[in-house]
Amino acid sequence: MTAIDRGSIDYKSELFRKGIHLCSLSIPVIYYFITRELALIILVPLVIISLTMDLYRYHNPSFGNFFYKIFGFLLREHEKDHAKRNLNGATYVLIAAVLTVLIFPKVIAVTAFAILIISDISAALIGRRFGKIKFLSKSLEGTSAFFITACIVILLAPKVAGLHIEYLIGFAAAFIGAIAENISYGYADDNLTVPLSIGITMWILYAVLLPNLDLVLSGVPN
Repeated sequence: MTAIDRGSIDYKSELFRKGIHLCSLSIPVIYYFITRELALIILVPLVIISLTMDLYRYHNPSFGNFFYKIFGFLLREHEKDHAKRNLNGATYVLIAAVLTVLIFPKVIAVTAFAILIISDISAALIGRRFGKIKFLSKSLEGTSAFFITACIVILLAPKVAGLHIEYLIGFAAAFIGAIAENISYGYADDNLTVPLSIGITMWILYAVLLPNLDLVLSGVPN
């Protein structure tokens, strides 16, 4: 967030929203220990349920009232726009999880999605509370928080061979992810742009810098 735009929900609701968002960290953690097929068997029905509920609230006033009574305080204004019928962030997170698992090797998917959860939370909370310096579409403080926490995730995330260059690949992807999170504001949902931009960047850099490395985690279901 910029110093001018502090978001469309209050900070207490933002904390609660991000607390729920943090629960999504279970997705990359669980995925690390199970196969891609099993992960998709779990995630795809969740996407269908979430997407159905998200869209149905626009078509059925009774359900919509019930939905907003429970979740309304967590939704941003654009997520309640009945003219544009935008999806809410939780639905985008689940869609992003399916795409990330479906497209990328596990080592990339786990890293990209973990960064989405940890760094998006950091950017939002730091940016809203301390953001003063305008940087691109949001604040320098929020974007810096994203990049720093993303680098921490890179240090802790699984690596294929533990090579130093793998960390450099991760740091480069973290930077791209931070920029994607920033400039997505007002144009696209960062729950999609962040993991996809990070995943694509890592995949390209692995292909260019470590072309002979098989991106399979040893001893981990794939």
